[in-house]
Amino acid sequence: MVNLMVDSTTLMLRSWESRIENEAGIANIKIDEDLRSLSADILSRACFGSNYSQGEEIFLKLNTLQRILSKGNVGVPSFRFLPSKNNRAMLKIEKEINSMILKVVKQRNEASYEKDFLQMILESAKSYIDYYGSSTYSFRDNFIVDNCKNIYFAGHETTAITASWSLVLLAAHPEWQARARAEVVEICGDSLPDANMLRNIKNVNNGDPRDIASLPTCTFVIREALENITFKDIMISKGINVQIPIPILQQHFDLWGFDAHKFNPERFAHGIVGACKTPQAYLPFGVGSRVCAGQHFAMTELKVILSLILSKFCFSLSPAYHHSPAFRLVIVPEHRVTVRVRKA
Repeated sequence: MVNLMVDSTTLMLRSWESRIENEAGIANIKIDEDLRSLSADILSRACFGSNYSQGEEIFLKLNTLQRILSKGNVGVPSFRFLPSKNNRAMLKIEKEINSMILKVVKQRNEASYEKDFLQMILESAKSYIDYYGSSTYSFRDNFIVDNCKNIYFAGHETTAITASWSLVLLAAHPEWQARARAEVVEICGDSLPDANMLRNIKNVNNGDPRDIASLPTCTFVIREALENITFKDIMISKGINVQIPIPILQQHFDLWGFDAHKFNPERFAHGIVGACKTPQAYLPFGVGSRVCAGQHFAMTELKVILSLILSKFCFSLSPAYHHSPAFRLVIVPEHRVTVRVRKA
């Protein structure tokens, strides 16, 4: 998987090098769209193998669906069943996505075996059919479609946005950018990063960028009360969903200290136990039985992207950059991320 990530990232960076050469040594690049495309390409190849071009089309549709969902009335009971313009658009595009995924599945079943995420999903679905019988074919289709959607929502947008926010923070803090670059150059030299090199890179990994205090990618995680509980004189009934607000947790002075709102990766020098008074409050990938299954894939992808960019380029925020995080199911840059890039 690392080689796949390196190959896709290298292609993107070649386009940056061409732009820098054509613009007299320094270029203003809107990095967030490039990183979205890169993450989609990596995930499409990892998930759909030789069908990755169709996977990218599916991801474009899912991106449209995400924008529609972010405009919905979250928390209004039964609102999604009303024939509003948004709901009709959502239903239409969801049918198109389901059809596209099942088309890829049909092609895969007729073709040779490939070792990718889609094949793992198909094998899991087949095991279920073998165990429970052929009457569950509709469940199989739903299982395949839902897992493909989950891979996109959990692994595409979050990783791309995390990479964007990480570059924003490194551009705004050149001293940390220089430290991270020096480490990458020391470990990788003139070689492309491999799995062994990535394990030794620490500065890029210090403080998971998903939950850097001021720029968490996810706004909250949700847990359901499985029984009636009392929490600080508040009665929470069985079946109630509790939203845990990550931005508040990540900027709480009682947990992280007086500089909780500042970018300070050094706080993670001795691990999460040394950084946070209550380690359980650190939720970069959730916690417990619902912890993110793709966390290692995501962190490896982030390390590859950031280490390759740092090894090749120096960058700073463009005067055109306007800092305005916006909620779109995840927290995204509302006005794009424009960075001034030159060769290192």
